Amino acid sequence: MSSVDQLIARTLGIDEGRVTEDLEYQSIREWDSLGHVSLMVALEGAYGVTVDDELTLALRTVGAIREFAGGDRSPGPAPADAESARTIVHRGLEGIRFDHTTVTRIDGAEGVLEYRGYSIHDLAEHACFEEVAHLLVNGELPDAAALEAFGKELRAHRELPAPVLELARSLAHAHPVEALRTCVSALGAFGPARARGTDESQEEARAAGVALIARIPMLVAAHHAFRSGREPLVPAEDSSYAEAFLTVLLGERPTPAAVRFINKGFIVHADHSSNASAFTARVAIGCRAGMTAALTAAIAAFAGSVHGGAAERVVGLIDAVGSADRAEEYVAALQARNEPVMGFGHRVYRTEDPRVRHLRSTVVELSQERGDTAGLDILDAVAAAMRPYGRHGVAPNVDLYAGLAYRLLGLPDDLSVAMFVVGRTAGWVAQALEQQANNVLIRPLLDYVGPRSRPYPGAAGAGA
Repeated sequence: MSSVDQLIARTLGIDEGRVTEDLEYQSIREWDSLGHVSLMVALEGAYGVTVDDELTLALRTVGAIREFAGGDRSPGPAPADAESARTIVHRGLEGIRFDHTTVTRIDGAEGVLEYRGYSIHDLAEHACFEEVAHLLVNGELPDAAALEAFGKELRAHRELPAPVLELARSLAHAHPVEALRTCVSALGAFGPARARGTDESQEEARAAGVALIARIPMLVAAHHAFRSGREPLVPAEDSSYAEAFLTVLLGERPTPAAVRFINKGFIVHADHSSNASAFTARVAIGCRAGMTAALTAAIAAFAGSVHGGAAERVVGLIDAVGSADRAEEYVAALQARNEPVMGFGHRVYRTEDPRVRHLRSTVVELSQERGDTAGLDILDAVAAAMRPYGRHGVAPNVDLYAGLAYRLLGLPDDLSVAMFVVGRTAGWVAQALEQQANNVLIRPLLDYVGPRSRPYPGAAGAGA
């Protein structure tokens, strides 16, 4: 076996016999996005070259890497032959644009995130969440009158139907996001009645979406109150979205720093274009399932460990590292086992996730307010140890600092995913409304590669 094949096998942690010409990125579990970055770093070290973004995209097969290692440092497309003419499969729909959107723009190479043309940096620093929710759902930032009307609409829907509140109480033993998904589904039984066989109109979908934006934070907070052994408080009528949520969640009036963090956190989490959960919401509402069903499906997808569920696992990084001076050792140990460092890397961004700086700034404020910077020091040290991988897109992501902020608020780690959902609800509603407004049933294809025309034993014409 050639030295480059041995390098591939060693870096991906696979047997050398699996390194074949047709082995490619994402064709096996070990060659995932983290494995690919590790492979690029290993190639840089072995051959004394810099693997830039263009090469990273080109070196996606063993054949391309072998060609690169053999001396051609600019691997081009494979020759046009029968093999290259086969059906092209984009696993995970990577790189596929399935529709147009006016909701959110992401430039992964430049680290840009905009909601309807407005920079996430301006929104996070200057807007309240109600403004951003209005922007996403209605298409424009509200003036003072429109903001007051939208805030009044949200406040009018805070109260939960009594049976749903009792359902949340009965699920006090359940994980917060499991309880939330179940209760959101139950809300669908308490919406406006429609004639059987009648699809939800755009106006009805918007009304249902705004009601969900108002009620989902109350569900999360009420469930946490029940499992904490107390009854949910009723927030002051004039309290903001973030303040009302924290009042019910914490059982007391929140500090200004806590309100600022939650407001900013909800804004940076509000939407992220066609991520897995938003796509799920679009698929569901594209089937005319309705807004509540679409968001129930989105929550189910979001809870997965490689999507929003990662937020809960990231905070364990602090405990695993233990102290800032162990960060380099911790990162090296994980890289040696080809395991991910939680809180780093993103499917889209090739540079810093633009949301990170805003969450870190609020964690700094909360840490200083509570006189405890140990967790912040650990995360910053891990980020420094991961810097060599940043050039290949494995930079801090939105999950890295969020979990620590929740801990600083005195909240359990398992609330991380449900808290993320509260902010993301506005984006899901906007995406679902956009899908419904110009709907097409989303129905991709699969490339069948299994056996064909197999005789059924005993059937007429089957072999003896």
